[in-house]
Amino acid sequence: MHINNSLQPSDLSTKLDRFWELSGQKIRLIDQHYDVSKGSPVFTVQGQYTTRGWTEWTQGFQFGSAILQFDATTETEFLEMGRQKTLTVMAPHISHIGVHDHGFNNVSTYGNLLRLMRERRIPQNDWEENFYVLALKISGAVQASRWTTIKNGGFISSFNGPHSLFVDTIRSCRAVILSHALGHVFQAEGDIKINLLERALQHIKATADYSVFYGEGRDSYDRWGRTAHESVFNVKDGNFRCPNSQQGYSGFTTWTRGLAWAMCGFAEQLEWLATRDEAEFEPFGGRANVEALMRKAATATCDFFIDNTPTDGIPYWDTGAPNLHRLGDYLNRPADPYNDVEPVDSSAAAIGAQGLLRLGRYLMGTGETEAGKRYWQAGLTVVDTLLAEPYLSTDPTHQGLLLHSIYHQPNGWDYVPPGSNIAYGESSMWGDYHAREVALYLQRIVRNDPYYTFFNGLS
Repeated sequence: MHINNSLQPSDLSTKLDRFWELSGQKIRLIDQHYDVSKGSPVFTVQGQYTTRGWTEWTQGFQFGSAILQFDATTETEFLEMGRQKTLTVMAPHISHIGVHDHGFNNVSTYGNLLRLMRERRIPQNDWEENFYVLALKISGAVQASRWTTIKNGGFISSFNGPHSLFVDTIRSCRAVILSHALGHVFQAEGDIKINLLERALQHIKATADYSVFYGEGRDSYDRWGRTAHESVFNVKDGNFRCPNSQQGYSGFTTWTRGLAWAMCGFAEQLEWLATRDEAEFEPFGGRANVEALMRKAATATCDFFIDNTPTDGIPYWDTGAPNLHRLGDYLNRPADPYNDVEPVDSSAAAIGAQGLLRLGRYLMGTGETEAGKRYWQAGLTVVDTLLAEPYLSTDPTHQGLLLHSIYHQPNGWDYVPPGSNIAYGESSMWGDYHAREVALYLQRIVRNDPYYTFFNGLS
């Protein structure tokens, strides 16, 4: 990346205003034309949202987007849309025992609504507040129940099965953390109480230990900040077996959306950690040890992103994609979403930008000004690119907001336009949601509004 060190959040004000205007148009289009009975909208095909059966992991992004739109614009139609859809559609996601996606679905809906109420952005209603709190308590406990014990702890298993640790799930730790912090008591057979904080911390540690590499010789492809999408374990003896990938090129290359999940997930957990009392972490080795582990993972992944992304901050879908070499010196020029070799993934940029910004602000707050500014300015550079064409969708008939997102390159699920060898020009629910999330994050900073975190609903 070429980091723009002169860029300030206020420089993006005009772009942010245009972004939210387009965002509202897209939300209305989907609400008017998408049939929810078909399942969750996942990605666009020729500009129209469609579904793709795998798991129902994107529905919370659809309704969460309406809630974020209200947050940014105060247009009540979007609040009511988000409220009503959360009430009528999202209940199955609270008790879904088969997925690792509770942070995506439920924190994006129930969590955002609770946050708005406790920020006094919407009128106080005790029963409505209790409804959101109860949903988040149960969601976090259900997420924590997908548990696999390993040699040095455990992890929340992916939908692939108990052997499978996904790097994505670092963001679902939000659901477990919220459940714990809201005072939920999670119980198993014989009324045994399970410590939700312990499970969240063990999962975070497993992700840091096995999903992130640090150039310490684990294998021939061990580089500072590289990530594996999936880590595979022997469930009988708890031993790690190998890295793997479902949506990346291989277990020995870095799928950039997985990298972005780690960047964002570790950074936001560092922010939460800083708000808690030291005593809470004494049973787990102390807050300093937990913080050091998270900081190492966050800085490593953010460094890898910066070092392996084209100049404008938009990565290709996998840093080891087999035909990238045909693009020549692609890291020293802006990404080309219309190339005929390998697709970019703007959704990885949107997710990763938030990680860069949060880590940068966190480090500046701890006195590490120079290091923090590097990540902060890198995040601003990425967002500056995303808020303009060719990534911002300005076509009034296209239901997507962020163009050039990739879902599953190995399976060939993404739409490839006639005459092209690669997918481009389409959007995804997670890409659109995270573009809105990082836009809201910066807008609040520009307007000097309360700092946006997933845990604002705790206060």
